[in-house]
Amino acid sequence: MSSPSGRRLRGATMTTRSATLALDELVRARRRAGHDILHLGFGEAGLPVAPGLAELLAEAGQRNNGYGPVVGSTEARAAAAGWFTRRGLPTDPEQIVYGPGSKSLLFALVAAIDGDVVLPCPSWVSYAAQAGLLKRHVISVPIPPEAGGLPDPTRLEDALHEARRRGARPSVLILTVPDNPTGTVAPAEQVQAVCEIAERHGLAVISDEIYAELCHHGHAPSAARYLPERTVVTTGLSKSLALGGWRIGFVRAPEGTWGRGLRRELVGIASEVWSSLATPMQAVAAHVLGDPEEITGRIAASRSLHARVATAVHARLTEAGADCRPPAGGFYLYPDFAPVRHELATRSITTSADLATALLDRHRIATLPGSAFGDPDATLTIRVATSLLYGSDTEERMAALTTDRPEALPWIVRSLSRLGDELHRFTGR
Repeated sequence: MSSPSGRRLRGATMTTRSATLALDELVRARRRAGHDILHLGFGEAGLPVAPGLAELLAEAGQRNNGYGPVVGSTEARAAAAGWFTRRGLPTDPEQIVYGPGSKSLLFALVAAIDGDVVLPCPSWVSYAAQAGLLKRHVISVPIPPEAGGLPDPTRLEDALHEARRRGARPSVLILTVPDNPTGTVAPAEQVQAVCEIAERHGLAVISDEIYAELCHHGHAPSAARYLPERTVVTTGLSKSLALGGWRIGFVRAPEGTWGRGLRRELVGIASEVWSSLATPMQAVAAHVLGDPEEITGRIAASRSLHARVATAVHARLTEAGADCRPPAGGFYLYPDFAPVRHELATRSITTSADLATALLDRHRIATLPGSAFGDPDATLTIRVATSLLYGSDTEERMAALTTDRPEALPWIVRSLSRLGDELHRFTGR
């Protein structure tokens, strides 16, 4: 393909849109056309802005003339350092770098660390896409039965040896705890085992902890506890506080020589790509990361809501015949319809793309196919996001946040009932 000037664009083919964003746009278009779509395909937290943040943003919006430091303001970095420290990772403000969402920071980190990328399979859609943009090979390792977000420790070492035999240069391992797409939390002993393998092989670890505040029970084990000198943590406010549209992300680089070098490289990339996080957003971050009571209370309410609705959806999926790990963090599920493969094959549904297409076109349920997350085409998996079930307006969503049994609210009951009925029609179970 050529540009209007006649010059070829980057690569032999155009880069495709993110699968999650493309599906969300498709659902919006179908809804505008009058279709009643049950939207389970987009990982948006689906909740109103927490108390006081809109007012704070409006006030900070007057600071329109100052870009600020690339790494973030002194106040914002001190707040992030304190936030990590209170969660068991002692941190100096010098270790912190802010960016416009953790997604851009993840890309910049992969760009900063030379070599190929090791990913669990399945994993979030953008990891492999970002590696591809940087012309890095992806070494894909299946997840263990217990949980997603990390490669199976029993298979990782062999995969690294095989990758090197084929000429790859594995250098960075990306973990997601809690996980997107499976909605699970890897056990601490497995995180430790993976980090020990990473250390033996000289890998850097990027620990994507964007859902860490949304563990349904207990806390997420951070790789930074087990490989402190080679683990960089990425996170942000898009999931815990439903501020995805505000694009507030930040990184904790490790201490030591390697960590300082990585931070310098990251800052250099940031300075040439996004300059700095928007100044008003830094003011929001400085406030939120101080853990004021109204913010921690909102996050606790969100955590409970996500857990209860995800558990209710999990029940509908398994009743319809799917295998599915129970939800443990965030608002995702990753059902496998292999138990009903024969029934689906009679309707020419033999791939995850067929599965997601049939659910959308025949049953008006939007999901994403497992192939978008790296699963083989023939795997009958989909990712289900439950966070847009909370209501159609702010009043309903606030009610969902403030009740002990959100799954019993009339509008959520209707969605759950519809989902269960359509899944039973779909599988014939």
